[in-house]
Amino acid sequence: MYRRLVESFEKCPVVDRNGYPYFVHPLTDGVPRMDPEMLREVLDWIKSVGNLDCDLILLPEAMGIPLGVPLSLELGIPYAVIRKKSYGLDGEIPVEQHTGYSSSVMNINDVRRGERVVLIDDVVSTGGTLISMIRALRERAGAEILDVIVPVDKSNGAEIVRRETGIAIKTMVEVSVDADRRVRCTLR
Repeated sequence: MYRRLVESFEKCPVVDRNGYPYFVHPLTDGVPRMDPEMLREVLDWIKSVGNLDCDLILLPEAMGIPLGVPLSLELGIPYAVIRKKSYGLDGEIPVEQHTGYSSSVMNINDVRRGERVVLIDDVVSTGGTLISMIRALRERAGAEILDVIVPVDKSNGAEIVRRETGIAIKTMVEVSVDADRRVRCTLR
């Protein structure tokens, strides 16, 4: 099961981003091109494990978008994108984002107090981005987070998020880069 996904990770290139070994994969980067059958497997997995009885699907840009938009269409659930751009809308919540190789601000818009939300992203690595978003959604937006679904766990990031927030992220595969810069992928 999911052999195509595992093999694609084990064949993907690794590039250096300021000393950080960064694997380049269609699920996490949009390049090289995504095999529609592999995307379907990931979407079917999300539907099989996720609590999608929600009011809103939240998608951090950029790579949460291709995962959440087809689910929105199929399930009839609205989505909103957590953007790197500020729009200055009423109720906009800026959130500092820290990854293994960069920092920036992301902006949450159009989340209403008491809404039941599901957060879908592509990869969790250090956990910094998801921890900040979860805290902002709970404490500042007043949302109820029903589920966090992230197909790729790198560096045990899902466990870091669970320790910091109490939310168990649903992940599909664990991916790591070894000392020889080869990608290893294990199904969860």
